[in-house]
Amino acid sequence: MLDLIIKSGTVVDGTGSPGFVADVGISGGRITSVGAVDEAAARVIDADGLVVAPGFIDAHTHYDAQLFWDPLASPSNEHGVTTVLGGNCGFTLAPLKADDADYIRRMMAKVEGMPLPALEQGLPWSWSSFAQYLDALDGRIGVNAGFLVGHSALRRFVMGAEGTGNAASSEQVAEMVRVLHGALEAGGLGFSSSQSTTHSDGNNDPVPSYFADRDEMLALCGAVSEHPGTWLEFIITGCNAFFSDEEIDLMTQMSVRAQRPLNWNVLSHASTMMDRTRHQLRASDAAAEAGGRIVALSMPTIGGLKMSFASYCALYLLPNWGDVLYLDHDEKKAKLADPAVRQWLDEQARSSEGPFQFISTWANMEIGDTFAPENAGLTGRKVGDIAAERGVDPFDALLDIVVADDLRTALWPQSSDDIDLAWQQRAELWRDQRVLVGGSDAGAHLDRMCGARFPTEMLAIAVRDRGLLSMEECVRLLTDEPARLFGLKDRGRVAEGYCADVVVFNPDTVASEPIVERTDLPGGCERLYAGAVGVEHVLVNGTEIITAGDPTGATPGTLLRSGRDTETVLP
Repeated sequence: MLDLIIKSGTVVDGTGSPGFVADVGISGGRITSVGAVDEAAARVIDADGLVVAPGFIDAHTHYDAQLFWDPLASPSNEHGVTTVLGGNCGFTLAPLKADDADYIRRMMAKVEGMPLPALEQGLPWSWSSFAQYLDALDGRIGVNAGFLVGHSALRRFVMGAEGTGNAASSEQVAEMVRVLHGALEAGGLGFSSSQSTTHSDGNNDPVPSYFADRDEMLALCGAVSEHPGTWLEFIITGCNAFFSDEEIDLMTQMSVRAQRPLNWNVLSHASTMMDRTRHQLRASDAAAEAGGRIVALSMPTIGGLKMSFASYCALYLLPNWGDVLYLDHDEKKAKLADPAVRQWLDEQARSSEGPFQFISTWANMEIGDTFAPENAGLTGRKVGDIAAERGVDPFDALLDIVVADDLRTALWPQSSDDIDLAWQQRAELWRDQRVLVGGSDAGAHLDRMCGARFPTEMLAIAVRDRGLLSMEECVRLLTDEPARLFGLKDRGRVAEGYCADVVVFNPDTVASEPIVERTDLPGGCERLYAGAVGVEHVLVNGTEIITAGDPTGATPGTLLRSGRDTETVLP
């Protein structure tokens, strides 16, 4: 007897082949048959009129901490995600020395927007080695999850405080390589690092990996080459603008030295700056010529980015804005009320060429929650409309609102690039072999964004609303494409013998719910959250984690380990 039959659904198997009506038999956590299934089963799901697809794979998450207090990886689970890959950007919670736990927590709070009380109260912090960290999660997660080994944690573990601001000695590099070997042998999926100028620790210093020289980077990549089923992930200094020739060469040599694919996050796109996008993709061409492989991650949808002048957010990444925004509260508020400072900030913001350049279109900014009596009734309104009513410049109108609210105003920037041309360009990028759909940062920036909803947003907007992709093509981009790039064994397809990671959804209604605020993190902290619409069933290894849109509480996820659960993908 089978454990489960999903009956009469339209199977979109992940390969890009046309969908077909079939039954899917499942037993022992695997798909046993796809077609007309006549065997008896303990349970039958009627999928008539629904799509039966492989579970979605999120290639770039930061669920490293959240899985301890939320083993279901919400809200990714509600959007049909069955596999999450973490440990990105060089930021992991292991290896760890006890004296460095506070540093690591504060770094994660700053650079990845994880509330410090949640990190302090929601994790046991009982590990030292990377192997012990993986063991602490193994057997108690609701989705499949695997983790890269983060460079900043590795550097802090070996060098301590000296890892900030200093190059490593040859002996220290050798020790990092030794520790990395141990982490990869334990199941680490590869090596991640960041040399981005936007990444800073809890002391506002660049993160430890920023100080690694070329020899250190390549030595660590060389260690990766000795372990099967591994890859590289990297955030380069210029990822928000044009890559320099030196940056392209470094990424290329990292991939060549490791003999593994390297992915980076996130590909910048604006319809008016396609030259930048094409330039960034030159890195992939250069790597291919040298015998490596570089893949850019690209998020498929726009929006869902909350900001506030009261706390660290994308505003702090605008050119030179940190000079004002890092001031203490009262001084910052006074500066924001100063006309001369306002003019300077506006000029600096408009000089930005990074992915947040759209923020400086102040008229498009939507006002969220407000607090001052004089701001009553402004929630949900565009700054441009408010400015026109008041007869002032949009930036002045915005800062008048913010100052009145004691800087607490919630702000939702809206992209001016939500046009047909931009969407067509995005679809062309998704199809490009140098690009992989992903980059949600799910599990991070919890008070600022909710990227976890991208699979249902893509299905709703790119497939149903705009017709940019067929259902089959979209599902392939969300499933088989990442599974093959990362060598995930027996995942990413609805096929006999594959792991039964399956999502069943209504193609006519699938979508994301609006983003809302929830106070459900350890320490009473808030996060942004978006549920899903039209996702009826989600299975991980044959066990339902979502039924009729609601979590079941089951934890059938596999802790993915390199070599055992992944196979080597050469450049």
